[in-house]
Amino acid sequence: MKENKLVDLSMDFAIKIIKLCENVKGHGSLVNQLERSATSIGANIHEANYAHGKPDFIAKLQIALKECYETEYWLELFAKSEILSRECSADLYNQCGTIRRILIASINTAKDKK
Repeated sequence: MKENKLVDLSMDFAIKIIKLCENVKGHGSLVNQLERSATSIGANIHEANYAHGKPDFIAKLQIALKECYETEYWLELFAKSEILSRECSADLYNQCGTIRRILIASINTAKDKK
């Protein structure tokens, strides 16, 4: 099932972000924002698997999607401000994009089955 893959991808992504944030010196408030949004993706996906019905499931995935978009923003900001190298941020940005595309497909599928 896609949600299991999504859980695994989001967990792996969150771990990479946490490890990255441990190594960024300074910029505490920005690091906090990135870490919060990136880890929230997986938390909401996990929560969606225990939703109280289809509307709740869709709502949780939509929150995860919003957090995905926010995380992409922070990664882009980190790259443009040279807090992260382009190579590092591009890899994480691509992983976040993969999660985003799966979330969009999952939300659309869930809405079609209403």
